[in-house]
Amino acid sequence: MKLYTHEWGTGDRVALLVHGIMSDHRTWRRVGPALADKGYRVIGVDLRGHGASGRGEYGAEIFADDLVDTLPTGAELAVGHSLGGVALSLAVERLAPARAVYSDPAWALGGEGTVDPALFVEFRRIPRDVLAKFNPRWEAADLDVEMATLAVWDPDTALSISGADAVDRTPAAPVVPSLVQVADPSTVVSDALKEELARRGFEVRTVRGAGHTIHRDDFDAFMGSLDGWV
Repeated sequence: MKLYTHEWGTGDRVALLVHGIMSDHRTWRRVGPALADKGYRVIGVDLRGHGASGRGEYGAEIFADDLVDTLPTGAELAVGHSLGGVALSLAVERLAPARAVYSDPAWALGGEGTVDPALFVEFRRIPRDVLAKFNPRWEAADLDVEMATLAVWDPDTALSISGADAVDRTPAAPVVPSLVQVADPSTVVSDALKEELARRGFEVRTVRGAGHTIHRDDFDAFMGSLDGWV
């Protein structure tokens, strides 16, 4: 499927941004312009079932195939958050970016202590004030974006990676030089997994005090943790 894309900047270098579940390209409202200011042409996608992209069958591998069908190969940088990190890792060999950043990636689904993605279905109708309580560090604009993206999100995307499909997709090794950003605490990347990822050759950086959507909890710390990668 050809996905909807949004671009920031006109630089000579290309950066790709892949959002997490329940979201779309609008989650990158600050990251896109910040990378554009660094000389990138930034391409943000809406995964299928999200934003302005089409609906259809869902699954981690399907999300990855869509990225390959939509995005250019050989980008300078590719960033994937949560589900976007899963999709990016499954597509990274074919997309062949120079560098990849996985922001609190939801690789280890189905393990002890992880959340069943099916629970996210209930978030579609979450009141704005409750959303704010869950995310006290978000700016008002981020709350507005999340409410708008939830309104057009297909909850079946969550069911597609739930139950028997909630499996561990942690990469055996980085295909390209790769950074893993980890929230503090993280609900998807355990301390043991951090150690294992480092052993497998990933660079791992923890963003102290930031929740799962690091780029919205602490934008400055998110960008700071990309030092040397952008």
